[in-house]
Amino acid sequence: MSDVIVEIDHLSRRFGKKLALDDVTLRIERGTVFGLVGENGAGKTTLIKHLLGLLKAAQGSVRVFQLNPVVDPVSVLGRIGYLSEDRDLPEWMTVAQLMRYNQAFFPNWDEAFAGQLQDQFELDPRQQIKRLSRGQRARAGLLIALAHRPDLLILDEPSSGLDPVVRNDILSAIIRTVAEEGRTVLFSSHLLDEVERVADSVAILHKGRVALSAPLHEILHSHRRVVLRFETPQVTRPDLPGMLSYQGEGREWTVVCNGGLEELRMAAVRAGAQVVEEETPTLDEIFLARAKATRS
Repeated sequence: MSDVIVEIDHLSRRFGKKLALDDVTLRIERGTVFGLVGENGAGKTTLIKHLLGLLKAAQGSVRVFQLNPVVDPVSVLGRIGYLSEDRDLPEWMTVAQLMRYNQAFFPNWDEAFAGQLQDQFELDPRQQIKRLSRGQRARAGLLIALAHRPDLLILDEPSSGLDPVVRNDILSAIIRTVAEEGRTVLFSSHLLDEVERVADSVAILHKGRVALSAPLHEILHSHRRVVLRFETPQVTRPDLPGMLSYQGEGREWTVVCNGGLEELRMAAVRAGAQVVEEETPTLDEIFLARAKATRS
């Protein structure tokens, strides 16, 4: 069995004049939680639709389990669990009917596990979908995505509009029932603190392009947030190697940089400053810094 579950090579997609995906290349390995982050309109959902076979690759290629999801949808979709941002569930059904309905499509449906998830998510099997709260709908959608123990779980903005308690339940379920079993998760979200909490690897999409893709620990350790103190007040921003963003004025400036700390220290000294504080930035800070650098 291949260790690569998802292979995307030079994928581009255009809707009219809008270039939604621009030469995207990604690999998602088995048993990892892969975080896909980006602003609204960055191309995350369009990318996911290609993986589900809802869109055909017009330029480039997409392989899931080494198969083309458009050519062989049954073999691909039977091994995928999917939770959409819209939680598009049949409203006339009860929770129990929803479970029986989905069970018919998946030979690997684990009825006992589905019952455990129903209890864990506190879902009343007699309740109609249209009567469920937004959080309950998310739990019901996650239940049917997980109950057949998919090899790949795709979550498109699973926490959108949910309160912190429900978000925590969803993340806990992902970690416990999927990642720890050696399965694979693609987790698309604009909530970067959640991605940082659960992801092994992260790709940042910006205007349809991959701005950065690497294991999370590499991304965090290759960026630094430093506070510079200059001997004399500065009228213009400091110019340092790998600098992505800055804020401050006068003698003290805070910058987020990509690169080695020693090189940064030496450059700061040459610019007449000292590094008085340095820390690893959060994924959110790195994302904002890179987005700002791209726009400037």
